[in-house]
Amino acid sequence: MLRRDFLKLASGSVLHAAIAPASRPNILFIAADDLGYGELSIQGSRDIPTPHIDSIGAEGIRFTNGYVSCPVCSPTRAGWLTGRYQQRFGHEFNPGPAQQASPDFGLPLSETTLADRLKAAGYATGLVGKWHLGYREPFHPLRRGFDEFFGFLAGAHPYLPRRGAEPILRGNSPVQESEYLTDAFAREAVAFIERHKQRPFFLYLSFNAVHAPLEATDKYLARFSRIADQRRRTFAAMLSALDDAVGRVLAAIRTHKLDENTLVIFISDNGGPTRNTTSRNDPLRGYKGQVLEGGIRVPFLMRWKGRLPEGRTWDQPVIALDIVPTALAAAGLPLPDSLDGVNLLPYLTGERRGAPHPALYWRFGNQAAIRKGDWKMVRLGDGATHLYNLAEDIGETRDLAAAQPARLKELSEDWEAWNRQLVAPRWQPRARRARRKKVVRDSFSVSGLPA
Repeated sequence: MLRRDFLKLASGSVLHAAIAPASRPNILFIAADDLGYGELSIQGSRDIPTPHIDSIGAEGIRFTNGYVSCPVCSPTRAGWLTGRYQQRFGHEFNPGPAQQASPDFGLPLSETTLADRLKAAGYATGLVGKWHLGYREPFHPLRRGFDEFFGFLAGAHPYLPRRGAEPILRGNSPVQESEYLTDAFAREAVAFIERHKQRPFFLYLSFNAVHAPLEATDKYLARFSRIADQRRRTFAAMLSALDDAVGRVLAAIRTHKLDENTLVIFISDNGGPTRNTTSRNDPLRGYKGQVLEGGIRVPFLMRWKGRLPEGRTWDQPVIALDIVPTALAAAGLPLPDSLDGVNLLPYLTGERRGAPHPALYWRFGNQAAIRKGDWKMVRLGDGATHLYNLAEDIGETRDLAAAQPARLKELSEDWEAWNRQLVAPRWQPRARRARRKKVVRDSFSVSGLPA
């Protein structure tokens, strides 16, 4: 057994012994969609107040180097619900709309979700919001560990009622939803908490805000009349609605005196698509779809009152893959050997020191990256390999590849060793499928990822 796996099991076993089933905490996992690194006021934004989301970090921990495992939606979600790099099981790309998606699209049935594991341990499990991990029945949330589902299966959805839009589902049944969708998801999340407040629950609250299309109601638009640019004003209204929705859910936790028995996690699935929604990734370079920091470093907050420090920033690199082992450890459950994520609890409480990960890795088609300490190697598919020191250059503006050839070689070799553990994508992006007829190669390398 690898030393890292032994440490995972050991830390999980200690918590398992300490937390009896009756006292297992609730897990509230809140995901935003396409929310840039710099858009929350706790992250430095000045034009859109987000007090409710901020409170999670103010009363808990804000990860300044929090990452996701992909710069687009579906692969990131496959990673954070399994705790494994999604390239291990071929879930590397978004699928496209249902009518154009590969027949193979869906979180592989070989993979076990966080909902599967918590449900088996007696948790009530619910998903409210966006799924984006399969359109067909075998991949439906109710077949992947969730007792309840209210939301949609695709990658995007209008916020206002629209004829011809994909239906909102309650379980498997379409419903007519007339409320602004972000508000409706808050309503359903609060109702789930009301129904299950007497037992441990896992609620995956997966907002589609602030993903396109840009749509908001007059109630939220009125808050930002000072913003002249209409697109930015609408985006601000959408983010303010998201913040209100998070506030309603946190208020429900507080009303039922569940604060000290609820682990709350907030994260975005990738960086902001700055060009079409105005989302900002300041001070990072890049955006959604790129393995530059702006595409993969995201707002990441965690709170567990009475168990984790309050008002702390944590600078060690962490990744959304850590959500599964951290939640399992909080619930007193053992950690499987197959996880790539790490239980963060002993690091956050000071029981363990140092960095949870020796390195973090990314592969997204012809893009590649590795972060090891402060150093990051990046390949964007343009034929060049870049090297940055993020401690000195968070904006990735000074390429040190020529000045640090030994460092670049070390990181490239480390990435290659990781890459050899992976499999080929099970489907290709829609545009690429249209261009290419040949079978995807079974292996990749830094010097020759498929275009």
